[in-house]
Amino acid sequence: MAAHLKKRVYEEFSKVSQQVTLEEVPAKKLRLTKPSKSAALHIDLCKASSPTDALQHLLNFARKPVEAESVEGVVRILLEHYYKESDNSVRLKIASLLGLLSKTQGFSPDCVVDDAINTLNSEKSNQVLAQLLDTLLIIGSQLPDKIAVIQRLIDVACKHLSSTYFGVRNKCLQLLGCLGTVDKPLSKETDTGPGAQTSPVRDVQSVISDFFQDQDPRVRTAAIKAMLQLHERGMKIQQTIYNQACKLLSDDYEQVRSAAVQMVWVLSQLYPESIVPIPSSNEEIRLVDDSFGKICHMVSDGSWVVRVQAAKLLGSMHQVSPHFLEQTLDKKLMSDLRRKRTAHERAKELYASGEFSSGRRWADDAPKEKVDTSGVNLIDSGACGAFVHGLEDEMYEVRISAVEALCSLAQSSPSFAEKCLDFLVDMFNDEIEEVRLQSIHVLRQISTHITLREDQLDTVLAVLEDSSRDIREALHELLCYTNVSTKDCIQLALVELLKNLTKYPTDRNSVWKCLKFLGARHPTLVLPIVPELLSTHPYFDTPEPDMDDPAYIAVLVLVFNAAKSCPTMPALFSDHTFRHYAYLRDSLSHLVPHLRLPGRKQTAGSGLEVSGVGSGSLESAQNFLQDSLIRVSALHNLETPGAQDLLEFTIRDLQRLGELQTELAGSADFCATYLHCQLLLTKALQEKLWTMAVPLCLKQNAKVSTAARQILDETYKLEFLYSGLETQQIATIHNVRLQAKALQLILTARSKQGVDRVLGVCEKFLQDVESFQRLFMIELPHFQDSFVEKLLELMPRLTACKPLDLVKILQTTLRQSRFIHLKLPEQIHRASATIIEPTGESDNPLKFTSGLVVALDIDATLEHVQDPQTTVKVQVLYPDGQSHIIHPKPGDFRTPGPGRVRLITQVYLSHSAWTEACQIEVRLLLAYSSSSSKQSVSKPAWNESMDGLPSSESCIEGTIHLSKPVKVFIMPKPTRR
Repeated sequence: MAAHLKKRVYEEFSKVSQQVTLEEVPAKKLRLTKPSKSAALHIDLCKASSPTDALQHLLNFARKPVEAESVEGVVRILLEHYYKESDNSVRLKIASLLGLLSKTQGFSPDCVVDDAINTLNSEKSNQVLAQLLDTLLIIGSQLPDKIAVIQRLIDVACKHLSSTYFGVRNKCLQLLGCLGTVDKPLSKETDTGPGAQTSPVRDVQSVISDFFQDQDPRVRTAAIKAMLQLHERGMKIQQTIYNQACKLLSDDYEQVRSAAVQMVWVLSQLYPESIVPIPSSNEEIRLVDDSFGKICHMVSDGSWVVRVQAAKLLGSMHQVSPHFLEQTLDKKLMSDLRRKRTAHERAKELYASGEFSSGRRWADDAPKEKVDTSGVNLIDSGACGAFVHGLEDEMYEVRISAVEALCSLAQSSPSFAEKCLDFLVDMFNDEIEEVRLQSIHVLRQISTHITLREDQLDTVLAVLEDSSRDIREALHELLCYTNVSTKDCIQLALVELLKNLTKYPTDRNSVWKCLKFLGARHPTLVLPIVPELLSTHPYFDTPEPDMDDPAYIAVLVLVFNAAKSCPTMPALFSDHTFRHYAYLRDSLSHLVPHLRLPGRKQTAGSGLEVSGVGSGSLESAQNFLQDSLIRVSALHNLETPGAQDLLEFTIRDLQRLGELQTELAGSADFCATYLHCQLLLTKALQEKLWTMAVPLCLKQNAKVSTAARQILDETYKLEFLYSGLETQQIATIHNVRLQAKALQLILTARSKQGVDRVLGVCEKFLQDVESFQRLFMIELPHFQDSFVEKLLELMPRLTACKPLDLVKILQTTLRQSRFIHLKLPEQIHRASATIIEPTGESDNPLKFTSGLVVALDIDATLEHVQDPQTTVKVQVLYPDGQSHIIHPKPGDFRTPGPGRVRLITQVYLSHSAWTEACQIEVRLLLAYSSSSSKQSVSKPAWNESMDGLPSSESCIEGTIHLSKPVKVFIMPKPTRR
């Protein structure tokens, strides 16, 4: 009986528990997956015992993200508590949160507009009112297509423009500037009192311009900025505002004058040819000239911020009249656009006319026209000395802005460039290095328009004694592009450059390059001083100079480059000069040009032919390159007889073309490397490996594996070492890389390294194929019958099959794939680097105590390297196999010219004691990451906020040799006890 009762109780309990379970199931389905933000906020605000607690809850809430679907509920809770709250600071924070929530991605703030506008009507606090207007501005910016909403917001702004609080007026003006439209006039304002009259319809610009005369300077500034905002949105500002903006140039407050300068400049660009009257005169002037004079006047403003802004804007006013432009460098007194006559000139005119003052009448010798001294602004009228004041300013920021403005104006006016030359040369003596450097760069940019006199050159060359390496090298760069007037200038420049070479031996290559261009630009000036430079005599033999002297090499570089354009110069050479030419032509071919020397077979023979090919027409070299590619593209199957021989010959021709024609070196090397990848792939697929049993093919397996690894390395070079590639070329490189990875996958499966390893490699390979399809979807039509196209067709089958079946499919697809023809873009540049220091020629070891460090100076030139500060590394390889990679600081990179970067850094070496001196190898590497390449092709939206962050070292997949290694002797000595 007890057992039966026990059984009944158990059954009842099971039924109850089952019912409970069934009842709980729908409850679980209805449970929210995310906690309600609005409910939590409502509870927190209700629990707040004081305004301080409520404010703290709001601050905590603002730090947490809110999903788009929760925004509307949160807004309702905030508005509900807004109406209940009496504390201004809490309402201010709620108004701010409404604006932040309106920016939530995926949320349309249409439903908030009515409530936000209603809160304005009952708000008494000016600060909260200003914040609510700011929230309306944010909402309006999120709804640019809702014309009715925008019009309501503009009406609200116009209504509150009469507020006595400056912050409210500021926000109203800002709202009008950001949302106002020119095609729809503002709604008519009617007076509800007795005798009501309808005011005329007004547009946004006239409403904003009324506040140019506001009593508060902050409102005046906001009015000008609102007008500028209209201009930035594409609305044409009315010319009638020009006079109001000009009056604000003399405002007492700096921020008003700064905004007014910008406003005047904008109007000068919109209406340059309009005619405006000159005050206190019957004459008229172009608006761009008048505004130029007024902005020139602001270069003498009391605030350095306004002076910087005015100087910068002057450089962009290229439509100004030449005589106005030239007045900026002249301090002559001007009045009403006429030079004011001195007392001597007036007396001379009276003497010529025979009229003298009799003294009988009072002031009978006074000027005929009366000039109102308070109404004439001398600098306004003639822009007198604006740049003189700017270049002599006490603030170096103003001086730099004036120098840059001079450069911009001088580039478009050769006559002005000649006149401002003296002023720019004087800036070479500025006390601030940044100003000196900028003035040197500016003079280099306008050097095509000018020729230096001897006194000017003397001032320029004085900078060669500067201790800053950047200054000296910038000056060498300037001298490369500068024209001088006399042979004395050439001698002066050579003497000072040789002094520079003696004082700073590390400037050797920069000085030699400078003299190369100096000689090539002035052959007729170098010719008269050749005997003096080479110390030759018509009757007596002179001693042969030392070829190891850098100064003598500098002189020869100058002379030989001048001789290239002067056929009579070689007659002045001594016998040893010809021998020295042959030596320098071989050792410093980048500095010494090819010369046609009479009676010299060794220079007029093969060397001339090589030079003729190398310096031939660029068009014929381009045709040869295209013909080579067309010839190869006819090969659809590289396994046909003779196809591989044709590939090898084409690769050899392209490599030779790159050596002879420097302009096409990047394109020729790129094509040769790509064809080499195809050749390696074809040879690998023809090996006996594929017909031999797995245990018998170990040797061939290693050979093909090496080829696959080499192809992968070459594809990374193609992608990251060359710049100027288009998406189609990058997709072609990725196709070859997929073929190499497929080859590696097949080899992995044949080497019996385990099923798990093969499975992992297969998954990674399929991910690469999907990545290719995602990145290069547009380029897929160019890949007909290619390896990647066949893979994409088989993709559903590949993802479902076993690893061994996948390997068989890949093996068949590889051998049936078509060779993809390479189409070249306009210009391809190959990244390269040359280590200047250390030279690797010294036999004296660098000695230091073992365990400590020694600094090795590195000086290198980088060509066409993209983003060198993050990609260029220095590698040090020790004799025992240790390799250290050093990351230079961003400040170690300089940019002397377009496409060129200079790396000047120090590498710290350390090692344990050695018994004798050994060589270490120093080279530059280019770090790459294929993930960064994919992001550059299509960057996801979520990654935009990470652009400013430094790239982590973990993202670097590999490195490419960027320069030849340089060997340096070092000797770590044992420590003394």
